[in-house]
Amino acid sequence: MSDPADTTPRDEAAPSGLYAVLSRVVDVRRDETRAMLMSAAFFFFVLSGYFVLRPIRDEIAVTAGTSKLPWLFTGTLIATLICNPLFSALVVRFPARKFIPITYHAIAGCLLAFYVVRRVVPSGAEASSADVKVGIAFFVWTSAIALFVTSVFWCFMADVFRSEQAKRLFGFIGVGGTLGSLTGTAMTSLLVKSIGTSNLLLVSAVLFELGVLVVRFFPTTSSAGRSEVRVIGGRARAIDDDIERRVIGGSAWAGVRNLLESPYLLGIAVFLILYTVGSTILYFQQSDIVGRYYANKAVRTQVLANIELGVQLLTVLTQAFFTGRIIRWIGLGATLAVMPALSALGFAALGAVPLLATVVAFTVLRRGSNFALTNPAMEALFTVVSREDKYKAKSFIETFVYRGGDQIAAWTYAGLSALGLGLTGISYAAVPMCAAWLALGVWLGRRQASLAGAQSNVPLTGALEVKPA
Repeated sequence: MSDPADTTPRDEAAPSGLYAVLSRVVDVRRDETRAMLMSAAFFFFVLSGYFVLRPIRDEIAVTAGTSKLPWLFTGTLIATLICNPLFSALVVRFPARKFIPITYHAIAGCLLAFYVVRRVVPSGAEASSADVKVGIAFFVWTSAIALFVTSVFWCFMADVFRSEQAKRLFGFIGVGGTLGSLTGTAMTSLLVKSIGTSNLLLVSAVLFELGVLVVRFFPTTSSAGRSEVRVIGGRARAIDDDIERRVIGGSAWAGVRNLLESPYLLGIAVFLILYTVGSTILYFQQSDIVGRYYANKAVRTQVLANIELGVQLLTVLTQAFFTGRIIRWIGLGATLAVMPALSALGFAALGAVPLLATVVAFTVLRRGSNFALTNPAMEALFTVVSREDKYKAKSFIETFVYRGGDQIAAWTYAGLSALGLGLTGISYAAVPMCAAWLALGVWLGRRQASLAGAQSNVPLTGALEVKPA
């Protein structure tokens, strides 16, 4: 085994046949295989649970129209601001093995509450103002928890795997999430007309609970091929106990403080804001164009679900065979630059040809490259920060900062529209932003490599409790 600090029990290793098959697809070590597969299964269940809900949420956005979307995004930002200190309080008081299940239990519980409310409040032809309010609440809640669904998962992954492992394994682990996205979206597309949206909420809740079940049987840290290293008495010593079973402690607001003090974390935050601004602009344009092409509510939901299927099919093929190799071949910085470059070309094309086919092609390519390349690369950025920052600063960046970017984009879009700029003008205005975004991605990749190199100079490999400069 390549890791001298590894103490993996023999019975934790993957069977020879399974390992032989997987090793042809992904650069995985035998002692990492079980943790990698369970990570993929965990991601499968939580993303399938969310993507059952996404087309339902997007149909509400189309119905609301672009004039009301900025207010819905404002409500989402407020909801995210409320959720962040609640999640940080869990991080302070409980170990990861406990606060992660609590988070997903809470999501499933809210889905049950929405199910009951939707069964009571009339909809369709008999829709009332109460039904409209339930739709608004569902949009805001779903948009807020969307970030926690993925952020909590990747926080756990950044805690379990080292930087070197992340670059090799996160792409394949992402396949589990992509297959979950495909499954959840396909369920909605196939079942929405026969069982209705209310019953789909129950399906989603069950999938989240299955994800919690995987966490309960997840292998220990050392079984994942990773040991924490601490400097004790001037010497690096490996600590092989299960670190994610220990309480992180500290302040609930430490993530905000550490973010403001670290140029590296601030760079990640700005990178995410620029990504979010582009995504929100494209989301508004998608809602506008789909709303103009299709009038029927169920058909719109089905069309949006089919777009998601296209995104996930492209993603899973890339993740399964190319993501890990691409990151190793071209480096983290170049991988982070792929999405900005593609976005610049896509917005230019949308400005020149503002049609449904253009927005569908751009959406599929942009979101597919995001899931397959940008997401795994960004998660690797967090493997070189402290455990506290992995859960607190990372969660704050990926939820509140992300939704702050939504707000910037939503109100900017509304302002530009009020000034008379249409889809074409707004698309062209997004191109220079993509250039700045590209340059930041290259810098972050180089900075991560520098921090990872500093940690690897310690005699025993592992996760150092260091904060990035």
